[in-house]
Amino acid sequence: MFAFLFKTVFRLLALLPLSALHSLGALLGRLTYAASAQYAARTRENLRQAGLTADEAQYQNVLSATIAEAGKSITELAWIWGRPYDKVVGKVREFIGLEHIVAAQARGKGIIFLTPHLGCFEISALYAAQRVPITVLYRPPKLGWLEGVMRGGRERGQVKLAKADVSGVRLLYKALKRGEAVGLLPDQVPSQGEGEWADFFGRPAYTMTLAGRLAESSNATVLIAYSERLPHGQGYVIHVEPLALDFTAPVPPQINAALEHVIRACPAQYLWSYNRYKIPRGVSAPTPHSSL
Repeated sequence: MFAFLFKTVFRLLALLPLSALHSLGALLGRLTYAASAQYAARTRENLRQAGLTADEAQYQNVLSATIAEAGKSITELAWIWGRPYDKVVGKVREFIGLEHIVAAQARGKGIIFLTPHLGCFEISALYAAQRVPITVLYRPPKLGWLEGVMRGGRERGQVKLAKADVSGVRLLYKALKRGEAVGLLPDQVPSQGEGEWADFFGRPAYTMTLAGRLAESSNATVLIAYSERLPHGQGYVIHVEPLALDFTAPVPPQINAALEHVIRACPAQYLWSYNRYKIPRGVSAPTPHSSL
């Protein structure tokens, strides 16, 4: 019954303009922040930890915007997943860095898109899939019925999904071997044995090693991509930057440094409420020298 109700409400929300959904999202973000002390504390702590603001007034301004943007990331899903594919990708008003994708395709070694929890990361793969087939690694939701909604919204155009397990990783390797693209959330906390500690804004964060292994074994081009929300539901601007990795040095710190760079350009749209610094089950806590 709940699943049916959710899907009905989801379809109705998808009929609303993106501007209306973003307004609702901003309200949802503020209500969530007020209702959950743990959520609010983590948001404040992570944002302050990053040290991106010059003074308290600026910090409060960015915090307020962050709370609203987090809510928008939820409500916009109805529009991104529920509207026709051409309407969704048509909301991308500008694509900065297209030349990096063109150059990567000319190399023919595949592309690894690293898309952090910044802006509307859902639309980035859908848009890129207009130019290149892309396989995106994902974690199935805990609610089984929700997976159908999610896959229906994500697997469109030339986008395919691969579960975050051994079979899914094999699909990523195969896609790169074919000269296609793969997509990863590089700031998603991995499970035991799938990461190592590396500084992220000056604090050790358990960071995936998969991206580095894929890049080294395939010689694929690595690109950082994120989609910036424009105000008032006007649409999105996708930014793509190249990332040259040095495989003679640990890769996770290099990736985190690249993520810090793009987050600094758009700090209010990073998902500071995400528990980036948690210690996964079975993983030893970082030592003072873990990230060296």
